[in-house]
Amino acid sequence: MKYENRWALILTGIIILFFIIQNIIPWFTNLFILNSDLVFSRPWTLITSMFLHGSLIHLLLNGFALALFGSLLENILGSKKFLFLFFLTGLIANIPAFLFYKASLGASGAIFGVLGTLTVLRPNMTIWVSYMPMPMWIAAIVWALQDVFGILAPSGIANLAHLGGLFAGLILGFFYRKDHAKNRKKKNKDIMLSDDEIEEWERSNFKV
Repeated sequence: MKYENRWALILTGIIILFFIIQNIIPWFTNLFILNSDLVFSRPWTLITSMFLHGSLIHLLLNGFALALFGSLLENILGSKKFLFLFFLTGLIANIPAFLFYKASLGASGAIFGVLGTLTVLRPNMTIWVSYMPMPMWIAAIVWALQDVFGILAPSGIANLAHLGGLFAGLILGFFYRKDHAKNRKKKNKDIMLSDDEIEEWERSNFKV
């Protein structure tokens, strides 16, 4: 399945644009960041905070991951399913974010959702983590363990949001894999011909 609109790249461009605006307009970040004290009066921040980033390094890491892994997943699922997954897993990741952290921002939760779904759909795909090649499923374990350790030794990173996004992505991945297998089975069934149809085709195409 080919993706139609390259939304992974478009979303990457949007977060870059947001970062530029953040550095031009001082109040922009405060208006759209996810603040646990204001989330019920500013519900839009559950979505808008996904496009904000706290530093250039934060932006580059998330932008690279979204452009690369997002494009891979979009190519598998198609643009509509990819967009649904991106926003849903990002939203789910932001639930523990506002429950356990004073304020949070970044696309990491949604990106971990993308990684979780890729883990299910392409478990043996080789990727590089910390300069080491490994299958996708092992990489997912490594990322999860890193966030677990991050919870035990807080470093200012919303590790629970990462785990929430990864978990949501894994669940959606199993759903999409099952749906894909069912559609493939149906497609194969649709193209199967009965013995009578084969004989009719032979009679009509080969004059004996």
